Amino acid sequence: MGPASAPSRPASLFDRTGPGHAHWLRVAREAADDLATDAVAREQAGKAPVEEVSRLREAGLLTLLTPAESQAGGAHWPTAYAVVREIAAADGAIGQLLGCHYFLSWSARFFAGPALAAQTEERSAAEQWCWGGGFARQEPPLMLARTSKGLVLNGRQSYTTGVLVADRLAVRAVREDTGEPLAVVVDPARRGVVIDGDADTFGQRLAAGGSVEFDDVPVRADDVLGSLSADEDLLSPRAALASPVGRLFPAQLLLGMAEGVLAEAREYSRAGHAPWHPAWPAGTPHDPQVQTAYGELTVLTRSASALTEQALDAVRGGLERGEDLTYDECADISALVAMAESAAARAAQESTTRALDIIGARSTSARLGFDRFWRNARTHTLYEPVAHRLRDVGEYFLNGAHPPFVLPA
Repeated sequence: MGPASAPSRPASLFDRTGPGHAHWLRVAREAADDLATDAVAREQAGKAPVEEVSRLREAGLLTLLTPAESQAGGAHWPTAYAVVREIAAADGAIGQLLGCHYFLSWSARFFAGPALAAQTEERSAAEQWCWGGGFARQEPPLMLARTSKGLVLNGRQSYTTGVLVADRLAVRAVREDTGEPLAVVVDPARRGVVIDGDADTFGQRLAAGGSVEFDDVPVRADDVLGSLSADEDLLSPRAALASPVGRLFPAQLLLGMAEGVLAEAREYSRAGHAPWHPAWPAGTPHDPQVQTAYGELTVLTRSASALTEQALDAVRGGLERGEDLTYDECADISALVAMAESAAARAAQESTTRALDIIGARSTSARLGFDRFWRNARTHTLYEPVAHRLRDVGEYFLNGAHPPFVLPA
């Protein structure tokens, strides 16, 4: 078992023109610095991130993956992943919001025909849509029924990223007559859509999560992108690649959180703040125990980063293969992404927890906001349990079973 070894070759997907990786990384760092200045206050206020989305839009980051000929970013997936990681280091919730947006705004290229995909992408870029929703399975599912007036969507989708600020929702719905799962795009302003900001989570409070009720919402034919069936007779290896492509965003998100808390804790340790209580000493940068703790967390985070880079290389190779990709190659890529996500989750949980111990009693200060890193990482890993990814890797290693087609929530 190992990363996909598919040879790379020129493909239109990677032939885009526009500002390069370095440009967008610089823009992302500027946006991250901007978000970091008031991250604690914004997180404690817990308001829908309307202003934050405006900052991303003004920086050009919402249209990052759209072809440059659409007067947009023209960037590639490696750049999108790097941008999410930079933003997540400053604000994990906004990093999740942006990663979800990137995956959903590009999903038509996985599930729709070329004409519909181009049409959807062009309009999204022109109107600078922010996308929310998700294609993860849920019970009971949303139902898509055919009536005398056409297709209608019914049901309730629980906690979903981005719904409070989305210009378009991308959701999973099951055809009432055949049971086939489909990717459906919905305008949240459409009649019958009711958004409820009921996601009172203790972390990731600025990911604009909430629930959406669909009551006989009219759905046009071009709102249905395509099938989400895991049946290999319906799902091509190229479309199946949507799973590892989407799941690599949580890995980048978690790495950003780990790197963010370590960077902030390091600055605090270097500043030499005195502890509040002698029973909870905040060690200095010269304390061997503090140095060892930072060393362990640095190794853990760098190791997860290296594995994530391998997964990114495999994902890029799969995208370059296009229609020539095989199911076995896609399985290799999915397994490697699952490993990366597992390692990143462990790094985030360890770093955000132990950073509080390193800092000591002052980490309890609401003003400093160190707890937000732990709450954000823990909330994400509760919604996306790492045990599921480890089980997939173990079954692949032991039995050669292809990892399931699982899309991020």
